[in-house]
Amino acid sequence: MIEDLEMVIDMAAEQMEAAINHLEKELSHLRAGKASPRMLDSVMVDYYGTMTPLAQTASITTPDAKTIVVQPWEKGMIPKIEKAILTSNLGFNPDNNGEIIRIFIPPLTEERRRGLQKDVSKEGEQAKISIRSARKDANDHIKKLQKDGLPEDMEKDGYDRVQKLTDDYNKKVDEMVDKKNKEIITV
Repeated sequence: MIEDLEMVIDMAAEQMEAAINHLEKELSHLRAGKASPRMLDSVMVDYYGTMTPLAQTASITTPDAKTIVVQPWEKGMIPKIEKAILTSNLGFNPDNNGEIIRIFIPPLTEERRRGLQKDVSKEGEQAKISIRSARKDANDHIKKLQKDGLPEDMEKDGYDRVQKLTDDYNKKVDEMVDKKNKEIITV
């Protein structure tokens, strides 16, 4: 019984950690006016008939806070990479000089900043929903274990531990959302 309870709590922690990892990934795609190679993670390039992530066809660097440089490993890929960036709906205007592609990150308008903050809050809420779902699953498993003979004090301890995990992960979500919002409003 004790092993089963530990397994349930570990499973809940893994699901909550997955929610945090997903949030981190989603927040990295929201640009805060500062260049980051991760902004191009969603760009897929037609690489000899196969849709391939941009990072697997080129080197992506940020020489300064307002510029992303994409250096294809094959010069023949430059037009395809440029087209992929244009059609990715990221709002970037790539500048191709025949050797590399430069992307200048425009400063954010006040309206865009507010929109990004709403997106950040929405992503944070999605993460919290996933965390609450993991808590509910764990509590349901604990309830089932109790019916199968888990002592009442261990059941209560299990619920308390799951709630503490939930509180800890919700706090992490709040910290990540606050940090990203500060990044967005900083000009």
